[in-house]
Amino acid sequence: MRRTTLVRVGLAALLTLGGLTAAGTLPASANPAPTPHTTAADAPASDGLLAAMRRDFGLTRNQAEARLKAERAATALAPKARKTAGDAYGGSWFDARSGRLTVAVTEDASTATRQSLRAAGAELRTVRHTARQLDAAKARVDRLKAPTGVTAWHADPATGAVVVDVVRGRSSDNDVRRFLTRARETAPVTVRTVAKAAGTLAAGTVGGDPYYTGNVRCSIGFSVYGGFVTAGHCGQPSAAVYGWDHSYVGNFQGSSFPDNDYAWVNVGSGWWTVPVVLGWGTVSDQLVRGSAVAPPGSSICRSGSTSHWHCGTVLALNETVNYSQGAVHEVTHTNVCAEPGDSGGSFISGDQAQGVTSGGWGNCTSGGETWFQPVNEILNRYGLTLHTA
Repeated sequence: MRRTTLVRVGLAALLTLGGLTAAGTLPASANPAPTPHTTAADAPASDGLLAAMRRDFGLTRNQAEARLKAERAATALAPKARKTAGDAYGGSWFDARSGRLTVAVTEDASTATRQSLRAAGAELRTVRHTARQLDAAKARVDRLKAPTGVTAWHADPATGAVVVDVVRGRSSDNDVRRFLTRARETAPVTVRTVAKAAGTLAAGTVGGDPYYTGNVRCSIGFSVYGGFVTAGHCGQPSAAVYGWDHSYVGNFQGSSFPDNDYAWVNVGSGWWTVPVVLGWGTVSDQLVRGSAVAPPGSSICRSGSTSHWHCGTVLALNETVNYSQGAVHEVTHTNVCAEPGDSGGSFISGDQAQGVTSGGWGNCTSGGETWFQPVNEILNRYGLTLHTA
């Protein structure tokens, strides 16, 4: 798409920088700050977002609105359910078929606890392991050095195990077999086969795209007061950042990769921020109103400078992904597609910021999966405040 200039459209520049995901690229047809679907804080979504969910999930408009409403309720219930379950808490996830939050509890959960959870609207499942035990098991696997044939792993409350992703055709490799043997010695393990290995999604410089640093192009994640957050593998501290028009924006103020994959960039020189995620003409530009964590099973959408806007589902939280450069911890796994240049871009659920694109496999033609670094961890790490509407 062709871009309008900062001189011609002042608000366009504002959306360019603050438009969090699309890394400062502004379609010529982009609107000013997006108009909410309704003025109510609990409005289901914009018409564009509903259209994207209809496309990517095969839903009717009413079904899409109902799902978003149910997910919003599940997101609000999840932290309360964890507190109510206490030591018996085994994890939780959104069940799209029932439209409710499923809460796992161990056998020793009291009758009163179970009644309270059901009264709050949760479905219950009895499991063997607590969430704390599963997290500890995953942490033991984290200490192992994973071969390239192992893509990722996470604690899965639904199966009561650490799910390890192995690239198709690599399960018989000696190094993969040794890793799985050692993992099973430390934790209950289930193996899942995936199509390809994960990789980061930075790209070489291409004209007309969001932001540049050195010979790398990436995407803006979310506006924070004083700058924006993005992926750590896109640049090192102090590296200069240039916008879609190649004008100077600011510098990387902090960056971590691997182990983590997050960074933040300060802004100045006529650039400023707004709480917006660009919809790239596929959907209306989306306002950001908070950063409540969407539970597994929730719908989620991603905006990036290469493949633009796509939606999918949260597969797992607190996963470890194994890139060739090293493992990255505490990321969220999704089945949303992405392509090189989308790195750093926004993941959003409804109007709630979720994280910045880290890496993945596949593409948006044949499909794939991606991981993102949760935005709340980045905010806490650098003492930043999310810019919200």
